[in-house]
Amino acid sequence: MKFIDEAKIYVKAGDGGRGCVSFRREKFVPRGGPDGGDGGHGGDVVVRASLSRRTLLDLKFHQHHIAKHGGHGEGSKRTGKDSNDVEIVVPVGTVIRDAETGELLTDLTADGAVFVVAKGGMGGRGNARFATATRQTPRFAQPGIPGEERWITLELKLLADVGIIGLPNVGKSTFISRVSAARPKIADYPFTTLVPHLGVVQYGDQQSFVIADIPGLIEGAHEGLGMGMQFLRHVERTSALLHIIDVSAESCQGAWHDYELINRELELFSPAMLKKRQVVTISKLDLPITRERIKKDIDTFALKGIKILAFSAATGEGVPEVLRELVTLIPAHLPPAAEESGVSPEEFSS
Repeated sequence: MKFIDEAKIYVKAGDGGRGCVSFRREKFVPRGGPDGGDGGHGGDVVVRASLSRRTLLDLKFHQHHIAKHGGHGEGSKRTGKDSNDVEIVVPVGTVIRDAETGELLTDLTADGAVFVVAKGGMGGRGNARFATATRQTPRFAQPGIPGEERWITLELKLLADVGIIGLPNVGKSTFISRVSAARPKIADYPFTTLVPHLGVVQYGDQQSFVIADIPGLIEGAHEGLGMGMQFLRHVERTSALLHIIDVSAESCQGAWHDYELINRELELFSPAMLKKRQVVTISKLDLPITRERIKKDIDTFALKGIKILAFSAATGEGVPEVLRELVTLIPAHLPPAAEESGVSPEEFSS
């Protein structure tokens, strides 16, 4: 399944049915009077969040969602039939905005959450409604009220407790594959991760949390370089960030340099991202060059008042300490979706 996290669609609710102009015509009943019925209600367009959906792929190919109009009123005071609603199913975590104004309409963060994006029109009243003692034969009725219509944008923000950030090839995918059942692509070249991946981490006997691996960032990502900043929305909801740094590469200018670079890009994306608590780590501890350089880096971060951990996803050394630190930053009331959704990274792969 191809991962699509943005879509723009057109929604049009049904118009209300026309009211009827009718007069009772029956043998032996002179001057039967008006008996025109009301029009039916036009169908709404509603959006429902469901854990059964993982991407917005379907909406890329089905952009127009139009509800039917209500039935027209008939004689004998028969009311027109109400039209059925049109339902659009989206993944949990979808944000809906008005495409023209950018106004936030709703944020569907719970399974089963429903929001009406276009309200159907009310049916017009038939002429029987307008009969009075002084106006006994009204020859008019109301037309139905038009249903709402608009273009909306849908933006998926994955629900995760921890987001992994860092430069390309620092070991983010290797770490998530070590601590969860997620199996993202791992290779020795930049940008092997092209879409976000989710994994459920089991910590202890009962506690678990969801971790998200996003494509690597580079300097200038906020200007569209590399993978750009398009996937950072998926760590906006997280309680904490796992910042992974690799000091073994020849091109590395130091752990502090990489730490500031990534945080600068985060700030340019959203200043609120810097307020998230981070667990700063150095990966690939199994390499001799990492062990050689790490002592200096630990001292550098200590002078800045930042605790830094080291681990090796290949051997597992230091991984329990990293998980223990992450758990302390996650609220005790973890969302039930973390355990019940059974999120699998394969569901996001193309």
